[in-house]
Amino acid sequence: MASESTSFCVSSGPGGPKVSAAAKPHGHVVLPGRVHDALIFAAGAVAAVLLLLGTASFLSPTPVPNLVALRSPAVSVSVSSAASHGIAPGRTFYDDPNLSYAVGRRHLTGWDAKRAQWLRLHYPRGLNASGGAAERVVMVSGSQSSPCKGAGGDNLLLRFLKNKLDYCRLHGVELFYNTALLHPEMKAYWAKIPNVRATMLAHPEAEWIWWLDADAVLTDMDFSLPLHRYRDHNLILYGWEREVYDARSWLGLNAGVFLIRNCQWSLDFMDAWARMGPASPEYADWGKLIGEALNIKADNGSDDQAALVYLLLKNRNKWGAKTYLHNDYYFQGYWAEIVDQLDDIAARYLAAERRAPGAAALRRRHSEGEHARYAAARNAAVKRSVPGPAGGGQTGWRRPFVTHFTGCQPCGGKPNEIYSKETCADGMRRALTFADDQVLRAYGFRHEGPLSDDVRPLPFGYPAARH
Repeated sequence: MASESTSFCVSSGPGGPKVSAAAKPHGHVVLPGRVHDALIFAAGAVAAVLLLLGTASFLSPTPVPNLVALRSPAVSVSVSSAASHGIAPGRTFYDDPNLSYAVGRRHLTGWDAKRAQWLRLHYPRGLNASGGAAERVVMVSGSQSSPCKGAGGDNLLLRFLKNKLDYCRLHGVELFYNTALLHPEMKAYWAKIPNVRATMLAHPEAEWIWWLDADAVLTDMDFSLPLHRYRDHNLILYGWEREVYDARSWLGLNAGVFLIRNCQWSLDFMDAWARMGPASPEYADWGKLIGEALNIKADNGSDDQAALVYLLLKNRNKWGAKTYLHNDYYFQGYWAEIVDQLDDIAARYLAAERRAPGAAALRRRHSEGEHARYAAARNAAVKRSVPGPAGGGQTGWRRPFVTHFTGCQPCGGKPNEIYSKETCADGMRRALTFADDQVLRAYGFRHEGPLSDDVRPLPFGYPAARH
């Protein structure tokens, strides 16, 4: 059943975290083979007699499949054709004409039950039976549809996109990369909200929606999201509780990378967040309220990150209780404190592969399809000799999971005034090459250097000491 692999919203109650209850499945009538055949024959005979008599009246079809229900010939052909192409019968939330994918049009309620019903129809034996991951993840990202203003910006966006495609291919994650503006007023950093909300509805099979800004680079291709840590939460953010709740700083978290559970709580949260954005008639008022509430704010406007901090700060029981605000690893790492260490990190990983017990097996060539097994073995070897948390962090030398180039504006062409264009450009190239070398290894190549676009073939046994 759907419940074996789908959590839905985590809610609080007297006994601790609870899972929202879903409606019970409808029963199904299973007919024995001979009775089944007889009924089909009888139904066919009745239909033939009715046609011969020229009767044009037929009973209206029911939405639930039933062999003994009479249908019009047109509907029978349609249902049969749909079923033969794998289209599941039965009505779902998609058949509701009032359903809106857009932010602010109509508040969606009962999403957990609607999603559970869809899962029962499409995965009657559960998601696990389909061979996919128990908790499916859809990554969402995007960029503007028009060409970049800055020189080389389009090429950088292409490389950022390739990086996300590589990670998703290796980890069985689906990617929705969008260049369309889903709400005309929610532009720039606010555009993420309409994208994430629409993805929730388009992917009811996904338990998690994972937003990454276009300028975020996945720099550890071996690291998988530790979803088991988040079973009691619905929203995952990189940040510091003391900075959000005590210091009231808009820099207490980063809104450019987040993981959100596909459930009613999250839809309600996204609606509340969107109401503070530029599509709201109270947008200017929200800006003033947020500016007054947060101790550290660069301007008096309402941007997505400041609004997010305000929501958590003012509604800690409602929203904050189910938000996992952490810095256990680089769920998103600030690029300026990462890029200068990437060469040393790469060298430590190669050294670990040379010296680790059983290193010869670890260095074997293998198919890209075996990535997960070799990644697990490599992580075990690195854990023994390279300090720091898996996924990287502000201490140690483990690969950073995500390196976020916030402030560099690769498409806009003009970075934040505190960075030079050259520093941003070199940093982005280093991070992208660092990640690409991990991917190219399965294909027998690596880059000539951290800032080189040229590649060279890898020798047999790489990275054995003799090479």
